[in-house]
Amino acid sequence: MTGRRSFIAALAFLFGVVSAQASSERAARNFSPEGLAKVSDYIRNEIATGKIPGAILLLQQHGKPVYYENFGVRDVATESSMSADTIFRLYSMSKPITSVMAMMLVEEGKIALDDPVSKYIPAFAGMKVGVEKKAEDSKVALALEPLERPVTIKDLLRHTSGLPYGYHDGGAVRELYAEANLFNSNLSNADFAAKIATLPLVEQPGTVWDYGFSTDVLGRVVEVISGKTLLQFERERLLDPLGMTETAFFVADPAKFPRVAEPMPEDRNINPTTQVRDIRRPVKWESGGGGMVGTVGDYARFAQMLLNGGSYEGRRYLKPETIALMASDHIGPETKIARDQNYYPSGSSGFGLGFAVRTSVPPGTSWPLGEYRWDGVGGTFFFIDPEDDLFGIFMVQTPSQRGRIQLALKTLIYQAMGR
Repeated sequence: MTGRRSFIAALAFLFGVVSAQASSERAARNFSPEGLAKVSDYIRNEIATGKIPGAILLLQQHGKPVYYENFGVRDVATESSMSADTIFRLYSMSKPITSVMAMMLVEEGKIALDDPVSKYIPAFAGMKVGVEKKAEDSKVALALEPLERPVTIKDLLRHTSGLPYGYHDGGAVRELYAEANLFNSNLSNADFAAKIATLPLVEQPGTVWDYGFSTDVLGRVVEVISGKTLLQFERERLLDPLGMTETAFFVADPAKFPRVAEPMPEDRNINPTTQVRDIRRPVKWESGGGGMVGTVGDYARFAQMLLNGGSYEGRRYLKPETIALMASDHIGPETKIARDQNYYPSGSSGFGLGFAVRTSVPPGTSWPLGEYRWDGVGGTFFFIDPEDDLFGIFMVQTPSQRGRIQLALKTLIYQAMGR
């Protein structure tokens, strides 16, 4: 790539990256220039064909960037070039950050994975499970049944709480969540938790992996224990020490508004009723499940900390055994936990405490076991590959193209490594 050395030098300065010593047991796998050129060509073609305005891809191995490139523009309306200081909507890439905050409290003994959520949010003690039952006239009615066991902190971390996302035509309980309009209500975390506690669960706790508002409730638990707002606690314990100065729940400084990445004008719907959020507007809701914004450099520090086993630049944030616990499958066959019909991690992955975890190799790939990752509905994704001492971050804003692009890019990246 043209100017690759200058890219890498600039990136090292920007991210403040420190070299991480690769274990001598690790096999040395190097990226080929030809393989990485195919990665670049793929992204350029996505822009040339009008599918995305621009993107950023970072691959960092052994503590150093081995690939970094800005593509296209932040916003086709302004034609501002994509750059490292561009601010993206992270959406569900917020979840790993909130999960790390909770696990800090677990390490300190202030919370236990088996604690009932009702210990911190008393309204959860009265929750019921909604079960659809047919009456004699064949009409479906929603019956409320008691919990067989409480919702726990672990349920919130691994999405087995029974708290779904709402959408229409997904059954009576999800209809109730859709009608509650939680995404657009802009409540404080305390009021959000109180409102969601009035709704029924869609399944008994601990029985089904069902993606939803679990991490948002976890964010409220963090607030209750810490005595601070979620962002205050995140800044104190993680964001400021790591140097994640651009990560927040909205862009507060008008001088930074031009740095916000936007999708294509025709690609701004998250679903039929919700468009991508205007992150220039202040919000009350500090959504631990999907509300954060940030830059590639900020998330790179977070990812390197995880890959390092919980430390970064001489400061420890979590113990290595805590990171290992988070990156282990907690919904495997032995748990008898079912998977909802959408099951976003895919059949080759389980789910840990905040991340999808690779448990088998998909047909036609050689992706590494133990890789953990997540993404956001706005198009961003990241993955951490401990076997190869590697992480990757792709920043883009494209709700409609995200799944297709992620699969193609991951395939090309690992082909470039010779896997």
